[in-house]
This record gives sequence, structure tokens and C-alpha cells, in this order.
Amino acid sequence: MASYIHDLLDRLREGFRARAATGEAFVIGVAGGVAAGKTTFAEFLAASMRDWPEQPKAEIVSTDGFLLANRVLAERDLSYRKGFPESYDTEGLVRAVSALRAKRPTQIPVYSHVTYDVDREAGRTIAGADIAIIDGLHLRIAKNGPEGGRLIDRLLYLDADEADLEHWFRTRLFPLMVAGRNDPKSFYHQFRAMDDEAAHAFVSRVWEGINLPNLREHIVKDRDAADVIIRKVRDHSVSGLTVQPALQPR
Repeated sequence: MASYIHDLLDRLREGFRARAATGEAFVIGVAGGVAAGKTTFAEFLAASMRDWPEQPKAEIVSTDGFLLANRVLAERDLSYRKGFPESYDTEGLVRAVSALRAKRPTQIPVYSHVTYDVDREAGRTIAGADIAIIDGLHLRIAKNGPEGGRLIDRLLYLDADEADLEHWFRTRLFPLMVAGRNDPKSFYHQFRAMDDEAAHAFVSRVWEGINLPNLREHIVKDRDAADVIIRKVRDHSVSGLTVQPALQPR
């Protein structure tokens, strides 16, 4: 794993130095299926980049904050399409990435994984980041700007077998449902009457009815658009990198 990651960081540093010469921020996208480890990987990248000799200011932005509010999803009959492309404020995401690229102060909405909704009172402002790491789904829609120029300099895709993605999703969601039984503020509190067997069945329905179709029909399109595909295995270790020809050394 170490050699793959070292190679990736070297490539990203080259891209950062080229972009820094223009006075703009270097923008990286970290895409992949639900529970693929995007946030953890984005945090790893940010920490590694802050240790570069240039000591860049690196910030992470989650696309979760650009989900439409639950109220809006309900009004549009999209509550069971949450996470699909149409459930996002795509225009708002593209505007935010454009502003981050230009190093303009950018208001970023924040998503609460307790209430399972956008928290309109918890937004944050990012200003002057040298590196912006965008973590989330459907990043191909923000890869290029309205006029065709690149907004995301390097789109990375965390790839894994469907069985591993399902395993990671199950091990994430079930504990949230259990914790929600005793937390009235939690979105999952409404499922408190479910015993463990019913909760596991609910997780299965969510995976098979929502996440798996989203993965197969939409999320994998980020893999097709990615500059670098990062292959992961069951223990979340990296087993290989596929670099698109445009990024191969000459």
C-alpha cells in the first residue's frame, strides 16, 4: 500500500505546484460508493499535504452539505432518492467549487448525520485554501465548469467490490440505528422499536433498494470520469492504482 500512496502523493504534489503557480487553489475530488471510506481518505490526504515543504492550507468539503433539505426532498417526492444525483443542489456545488478554485470566501453548508438533514445553522466559511478536497458522490458533475474548463484538477475514485461496499455500509449503519434508540435527536430514533433482526432487515432494504441501484446506475460514472482509480479491499487497504493516460509521466 505504501508505494501506491507515495506515488499518488507525488503526483498530487506535482499538480499542486503547477496550479499554485497560477494563483489558484488546487482542487481534488474524492469519489466512490457509499461507505467506501471517502471521508477518511480525504482526511488522510489533507494531513499528508499539510506536511509538504510548501505547507499548504488544505480544506475538506463534503458534498453532503449540498443535499437538498429533507423538506424539499419530500415536496419533490425524492425522499427515497436521497443520494441520487437529483437530490443535490448541483448548481450550488458547482458555484462553491468555482469559488474555492478562485480562493474567494466560500460559504459551505453542513450536513448533520444525527438529524439526517442539512443543518442551516452550522455552515462554515472557507477562505484562501491552497488545496480544496471535495469528498462525496457524483463529482463528475463538478469536474468541469459551465464554460468547459476544469474545476476539479484531479478526480480520485475509491473502487471496491460490491460485496465489500455492502459490508462497510452494514457495519456503519447498524450501529447508528442501535445508538439512535436512545437518542431522541437522532434520525434513527424513529426506528427504536425495531429489534436487531428487524434493524438488519431494514439495512438490507436500504442497500438493495437505494444504495446498490445508485451505485450501479450513477456513482460508477465517477469512476469512468476519474483521473486516478484507487482499488481497495475488504480491510480498506489499497491494492492498486490505475492512472489515466493523461497523468502518466512522459
